[in-house]
Amino acid sequence: MILTIDIGNTNIVFGVSRENNWLKIWRIQTDWSKTADEYEVIFRSLFTGSKICKEEISKTVLSSVVPSLIRPFREMLSHLLGHFPILVEPSIYDKLPVEILNPYEIGTDLVADATAAFIRYGGPCMVIDFGTALTFTTIGKSGKILGVAIAPGLQTALKSLTGNTAQLRDVQLAAPPSVLGENTIHAIQSGLVLGFAGLVDSIIGRTEAELGEKLTVIATGGLSSVLQNVSSGIQLIDENLTLDGLKFIAEHV
Repeated sequence: MILTIDIGNTNIVFGVSRENNWLKIWRIQTDWSKTADEYEVIFRSLFTGSKICKEEISKTVLSSVVPSLIRPFREMLSHLLGHFPILVEPSIYDKLPVEILNPYEIGTDLVADATAAFIRYGGPCMVIDFGTALTFTTIGKSGKILGVAIAPGLQTALKSLTGNTAQLRDVQLAAPPSVLGENTIHAIQSGLVLGFAGLVDSIIGRTEAELGEKLTVIATGGLSSVLQNVSSGIQLIDENLTLDGLKFIAEHV
Protein backbone atom coordinates (compact mmCIF):
# COMPACT_ATOMS: atom_id res chain seq x y z
CA MET A 1 0.00 0.00 0.00
CA ILE A 2 1.03 3.59 -0.61
CA LEU A 3 0.38 6.52 1.72
CA THR A 4 0.19 9.92 0.03
CA ILE A 5 0.17 13.16 2.04
CA ASP A 6 -0.55 16.66 0.77
CA ILE A 7 0.08 19.35 3.41
CA GLY A 8 -1.67 22.58 2.49
CA ASN A 9 -1.99 25.85 4.35
CA THR A 10 -5.55 25.09 5.48
CA ASN A 11 -5.94 21.30 5.27
CA ILE A 12 -3.80 18.17 5.22
CA VAL A 13 -5.25 15.64 2.80
CA PHE A 14 -3.89 12.11 2.84
CA GLY A 15 -4.93 8.74 1.53
CA VAL A 16 -3.96 5.09 1.39
CA SER A 17 -4.12 3.25 -1.92
CA ARG A 18 -3.78 -0.37 -2.89
CA GLU A 19 -3.04 -0.92 -6.56
CA ASN A 20 -5.42 1.47 -8.34
CA ASN A 21 -7.95 1.89 -5.55
CA TRP A 22 -8.12 4.47 -2.78
CA LEU A 23 -8.97 2.56 0.37
CA LYS A 24 -9.50 5.73 2.38
CA ILE A 25 -8.89 9.47 2.07
CA TRP A 26 -8.87 11.81 5.05
CA ARG A 27 -8.90 15.60 5.42
CA ILE A 28 -7.74 17.24 8.65
CA GLN A 29 -7.02 20.84 9.56
CA THR A 30 -3.45 22.03 9.21
CA ASP A 31 -1.99 23.04 12.57
CA TRP A 32 1.51 24.49 12.34
CA SER A 33 2.00 24.19 16.11
CA LYS A 34 1.42 20.42 16.40
CA THR A 35 4.41 18.20 17.10
CA ALA A 36 5.42 14.92 15.44
CA ASP A 37 3.96 13.03 18.43
CA GLU A 38 0.62 14.80 18.14
CA TYR A 39 0.31 14.07 14.44
CA GLU A 40 1.28 10.45 15.08
CA VAL A 41 -1.64 10.10 17.50
CA ILE A 42 -4.00 11.42 14.82
CA PHE A 43 -2.66 9.11 12.10
CA ARG A 44 -2.70 6.04 14.36
CA SER A 45 -6.29 6.75 15.39
CA LEU A 46 -7.48 7.25 11.80
CA PHE A 47 -5.67 4.14 10.56
CA THR A 48 -7.18 2.07 13.36
CA GLY A 49 -10.67 3.46 12.82
CA SER A 50 -10.49 2.65 9.10
CA LYS A 51 -8.87 -0.76 9.67
CA ILE A 52 -5.72 0.24 7.77
CA CYS A 53 -2.77 -1.97 8.70
CA LYS A 54 0.20 0.37 8.85
CA GLU A 55 2.62 -2.54 8.43
CA GLU A 56 1.29 -2.99 4.89
CA ILE A 57 2.25 0.56 3.87
CA SER A 58 5.44 0.08 1.87
CA LYS A 59 5.88 3.61 0.47
CA THR A 60 4.98 7.10 1.56
CA VAL A 61 5.18 10.33 -0.42
CA LEU A 62 4.94 13.78 1.12
CA SER A 63 4.13 17.14 -0.49
CA SER A 64 4.10 20.22 1.70
CA VAL A 65 3.68 23.93 1.07
CA VAL A 66 4.24 24.49 4.79
CA PRO A 67 8.03 24.12 5.24
CA SER A 68 7.86 24.07 9.04
CA LEU A 69 5.82 20.84 9.00
CA ILE A 70 8.19 18.82 6.81
CA ARG A 71 10.56 17.87 9.63
CA PRO A 72 7.82 16.87 12.14
CA PHE A 73 6.14 14.73 9.47
CA ARG A 74 9.39 13.04 8.48
CA GLU A 75 10.01 12.18 12.12
CA MET A 76 6.43 11.05 12.65
CA LEU A 77 6.35 8.84 9.57
CA SER A 78 9.73 7.29 10.33
CA HIS A 79 8.56 6.33 13.82
CA LEU A 80 5.05 5.24 12.76
CA LEU A 81 5.90 3.34 9.58
CA GLY A 82 9.60 2.57 9.88
CA HIS A 83 10.59 4.50 6.74
CA PHE A 84 11.07 8.08 5.64
CA PRO A 85 8.72 9.51 3.00
CA ILE A 86 9.68 10.42 -0.54
CA LEU A 87 9.71 14.21 -0.43
CA VAL A 88 8.38 16.05 -3.45
CA GLU A 89 11.14 18.57 -4.18
CA PRO A 90 13.23 19.79 -7.14
CA SER A 91 15.76 16.95 -6.80
CA ILE A 92 13.18 14.46 -8.16
CA TYR A 93 11.60 16.61 -10.87
CA ASP A 94 13.79 15.26 -13.67
CA LYS A 95 12.17 11.84 -13.11
CA LEU A 96 8.66 13.13 -13.79
CA PRO A 97 6.81 13.19 -17.15
CA VAL A 98 6.35 16.96 -16.86
CA GLU A 99 8.96 19.67 -17.28
CA ILE A 100 9.02 22.10 -14.37
CA LEU A 101 9.35 25.84 -14.94
CA ASN A 102 11.23 27.57 -12.09
CA PRO A 103 11.37 24.44 -9.88
CA TYR A 104 12.21 26.35 -6.68
CA GLU A 105 9.21 28.66 -7.03
CA ILE A 106 6.34 26.36 -7.97
CA GLY A 107 4.39 24.64 -5.19
CA THR A 108 4.89 20.90 -4.88
CA ASP A 109 1.12 20.39 -4.88
CA LEU A 110 0.97 22.02 -8.31
CA VAL A 111 3.70 19.68 -9.53
CA ALA A 112 1.58 16.74 -8.37
CA ASP A 113 -1.49 18.25 -10.05
CA ALA A 114 0.36 18.74 -13.34
CA THR A 115 1.82 15.23 -13.24
CA ALA A 116 -1.55 13.54 -12.76
CA ALA A 117 -3.33 15.78 -15.28
CA PHE A 118 -0.77 15.24 -18.04
CA ILE A 119 -0.75 11.47 -17.52
CA ARG A 120 -4.53 11.20 -17.41
CA TYR A 121 -5.70 13.84 -19.87
CA GLY A 122 -2.65 14.77 -21.92
CA GLY A 123 -1.77 18.28 -23.03
CA PRO A 124 -2.46 21.05 -23.49
CA CYS A 125 -4.46 21.25 -20.29
CA MET A 126 -5.07 23.44 -17.28
CA VAL A 127 -5.52 22.39 -13.67
CA ILE A 128 -7.52 24.73 -11.45
CA ASP A 129 -6.89 23.87 -7.80
CA PHE A 130 -9.45 25.24 -5.35
CA GLY A 131 -7.46 25.46 -2.14
CA THR A 132 -6.42 28.24 0.23
CA ALA A 133 -5.26 29.86 -3.00
CA LEU A 134 -6.99 29.44 -6.34
CA THR A 135 -4.29 28.29 -8.75
CA PHE A 136 -4.30 27.82 -12.51
CA THR A 137 -1.50 25.56 -13.82
CA THR A 138 -1.17 25.25 -17.59
CA ILE A 139 0.64 22.29 -19.16
CA GLY A 140 1.64 22.21 -22.83
CA LYS A 141 1.40 19.41 -25.37
CA SER A 142 4.85 18.06 -24.51
CA GLY A 143 4.29 18.15 -20.76
CA LYS A 144 6.04 21.44 -20.03
CA ILE A 145 4.44 23.54 -17.32
CA LEU A 146 3.95 26.81 -19.19
CA GLY A 147 2.95 28.96 -16.26
CA VAL A 148 0.75 29.51 -13.23
CA ALA A 149 -1.81 32.13 -12.17
CA ILE A 150 -2.70 32.57 -8.50
CA ALA A 151 -5.69 34.28 -6.88
CA PRO A 152 -7.21 34.13 -3.38
CA GLY A 153 -9.22 30.97 -2.78
CA LEU A 154 -12.98 31.01 -2.34
CA GLN A 155 -12.86 30.29 1.39
CA THR A 156 -10.00 32.76 1.83
CA ALA A 157 -12.03 35.49 0.13
CA LEU A 158 -15.09 34.66 2.22
CA LYS A 159 -13.12 34.83 5.49
CA SER A 160 -11.54 38.11 4.45
CA LEU A 161 -14.96 39.57 3.65
CA THR A 162 -16.76 38.44 6.80
CA GLY A 163 -13.76 39.00 9.07
CA ASN A 164 -13.46 42.65 8.09
CA THR A 165 -17.11 43.63 8.08
CA ALA A 166 -19.42 44.08 11.05
CA GLN A 167 -22.69 42.86 9.56
CA LEU A 168 -21.65 40.13 7.11
CA ARG A 169 -21.42 36.52 8.22
CA ASP A 170 -20.10 33.22 6.89
CA VAL A 171 -22.40 31.57 4.36
CA GLN A 172 -22.45 28.31 2.46
CA LEU A 173 -20.41 28.57 -0.72
CA ALA A 174 -23.07 27.64 -3.26
CA ALA A 175 -24.60 29.23 -6.33
CA PRO A 176 -27.44 31.65 -5.45
CA PRO A 177 -30.84 31.46 -7.16
CA SER A 178 -30.15 34.80 -8.88
CA VAL A 179 -27.27 37.21 -9.43
CA LEU A 180 -29.59 39.79 -7.85
CA GLY A 181 -29.20 38.88 -4.18
CA GLU A 182 -32.39 39.68 -2.28
CA ASN A 183 -30.87 38.97 1.12
CA THR A 184 -27.40 39.02 2.68
CA ILE A 185 -26.71 35.33 2.11
CA HIS A 186 -27.64 35.41 -1.57
CA ALA A 187 -25.79 38.70 -2.04
CA ILE A 188 -22.54 37.20 -0.73
CA GLN A 189 -23.05 34.02 -2.75
CA SER A 190 -23.65 36.11 -5.87
CA GLY A 191 -20.53 38.18 -5.41
CA LEU A 192 -18.26 35.28 -4.50
CA VAL A 193 -19.52 32.23 -6.40
CA LEU A 194 -20.66 33.99 -9.56
CA GLY A 195 -17.82 36.49 -9.33
CA PHE A 196 -15.24 33.70 -9.08
CA ALA A 197 -16.91 31.91 -12.00
CA GLY A 198 -16.21 35.02 -14.05
CA LEU A 199 -12.60 35.09 -12.81
CA VAL A 200 -12.10 31.43 -13.69
CA ASP A 201 -13.63 31.74 -17.16
CA SER A 202 -11.62 34.89 -17.84
CA ILE A 203 -8.28 33.24 -16.96
CA ILE A 204 -9.17 30.21 -19.10
CA GLY A 205 -10.17 32.39 -22.03
CA ARG A 206 -7.11 34.63 -21.81
CA THR A 207 -4.80 31.62 -21.57
CA GLU A 208 -6.36 29.92 -24.59
CA ALA A 209 -6.17 33.17 -26.55
CA GLU A 210 -2.49 33.63 -25.70
CA LEU A 211 -1.63 30.03 -26.60
CA GLY A 212 -3.89 29.97 -29.65
CA GLU A 213 -5.39 26.60 -28.71
CA LYS A 214 -8.11 25.05 -26.60
CA LEU A 215 -7.28 23.49 -23.24
CA THR A 216 -8.69 20.53 -21.35
CA VAL A 217 -9.67 22.21 -18.08
CA ILE A 218 -9.72 20.14 -14.90
CA ALA A 219 -10.82 21.42 -11.50
CA THR A 220 -9.60 19.83 -8.29
CA GLY A 221 -9.50 20.55 -4.57
CA GLY A 222 -12.06 20.58 -1.80
CA LEU A 223 -14.21 23.36 -3.29
CA SER A 224 -13.84 22.35 -6.94
CA SER A 225 -17.50 21.37 -7.30
CA VAL A 226 -18.80 24.78 -6.18
CA LEU A 227 -18.37 26.32 -9.63
CA GLN A 228 -19.26 23.16 -11.57
CA ASN A 229 -22.59 24.47 -12.86
CA VAL A 230 -21.78 28.19 -13.04
CA SER A 231 -18.45 28.18 -14.88
CA SER A 232 -18.58 27.62 -18.63
CA GLY A 233 -14.87 26.83 -18.84
CA ILE A 234 -14.48 23.97 -16.36
CA GLN A 235 -14.87 20.68 -18.20
CA LEU A 236 -13.90 18.07 -15.61
CA ILE A 237 -13.96 17.70 -11.82
CA ASP A 238 -11.24 15.44 -10.39
CA GLU A 239 -11.15 15.94 -6.63
CA ASN A 240 -8.33 13.44 -6.00
CA LEU A 241 -6.01 14.69 -8.73
CA THR A 242 -3.30 15.85 -6.32
CA LEU A 243 -3.19 12.55 -4.46
CA ASP A 244 -3.19 10.66 -7.78
CA GLY A 245 -0.14 12.68 -8.83
CA LEU A 246 1.60 11.90 -5.55
CA LYS A 247 0.79 8.23 -5.98
CA PHE A 248 2.43 8.25 -9.43
CA ILE A 249 5.51 9.90 -7.92
CA ALA A 250 5.70 7.25 -5.21
CA GLU A 251 5.54 4.48 -7.83
CA HIS A 252 8.09 5.95 -10.27
CA VAL A 253 10.68 7.87 -8.26
